[in-house]
Formats: sequence, C-alpha cells, structure tokens
Amino acid sequence: MALFGLLCGRAIRALADSYSGPVPAWPPALEAVTAAVVALVAWRLGPPYVCFAVIGVALAVIDWRTCTLPDAITLPAYPITALSLLPTGELPRALAGGAALAAVYGVLWFARPDAMGLGDVKLAGLIGLAGGALGWQALVLAAFAGQLLGALYALALLLSRRGTRHTQFPFGPFMLLGAFTTLCLAW
Repeated sequence: MALFGLLCGRAIRALADSYSGPVPAWPPALEAVTAAVVALVAWRLGPPYVCFAVIGVALAVIDWRTCTLPDAITLPAYPITALSLLPTGELPRALAGGAALAAVYGVLWFARPDAMGLGDVKLAGLIGLAGGALGWQALVLAAFAGQLLGALYALALLLSRRGTRHTQFPFGPFMLLGAFTTLCLAW
C-alpha cells in the first residue's frame, strides 16, 4: 500500500505543479507524505478510505501552495469517495454526514465570507462523507480537530508577528490534517 501511495505522490506532484508551477523542494517530501498517509489510512481504516486519502493529500498540497481548492478535483471526489465507501454499508450515514458538515460550513461561510472560502465548504462536505461513514462522533471530532489546528496556526502567526487577524491562509490543509488524524487515531 505504501508503494501505491508513493506512486500517487508522484501523480499528486504533477497535478499540484499544474496548478502552481514546480517547487523543487517538495517532490521527495510529498511522495513520502503521500505514501505514509495512504499506508496509515489503509491500515487503520481499510481500502475504502484510500481514495479519500489520495484526494485529500492532493487538495491539501494545492490549497497550501495556491490558497485554492479546485472544483475540478473537489467535485469529482464526491462520487469517487461515495462509491469507494459502498463496501462499508454506511453510505446513507456518510451522505448525511457530508450534507450536514457542508451545511454547517455553508452557514459559517455565509456569516463571514471573508474568513473562509467556498472551497472549504465543499471540502467540508467531502470530509463529512468520509467521517460520517465511521459515525457521528467521528464526524464531529474530525471537524473539530480541523478547526482547532487552523486556530492554532492562526495563533502562531499572530504570536510570531508574521500575520494579523486579517491575514488569510489556506484552511483546507488543517481541515484535512484534523480529519486524517482523528479518523486514523480514533477509529
């Protein structure tokens, strides 16, 4: 599974480079991280979650580099993830979880559109889909972990004087890191 992740990392590098141009220092680290994430997700959660892991790493890298979560990846990820979750027998709850988390983030975006992008709302639905298949508690913890990690990063920017309360940063990587960490360690 790690070899599969390594190959996916090479594909993700090419995909990310197409959005933002090549960054020479990233390739070996990106491939290693992708291999580790895919292996951990496959080991802890099983094969149905591997597609979500690969797509999640790609989205995190692209968002970190460009502050964009492209619809060309996010939107097709919904049916791909849903189909990969079919063997779990939890697709109805997964769909409900995806809709619920997207709705919560949608309300947050509507209340403060300058604080979060619409891509984060779409990503929340994808995270809700994966988390919902594992249960409502997993979904809530995954969402909370992403918020917490994003808040800690914002606090670090403020304390280091590298940002102000108006500084924008990519939130998707923190959402995904929170989801992967919670889902892999708790379930």
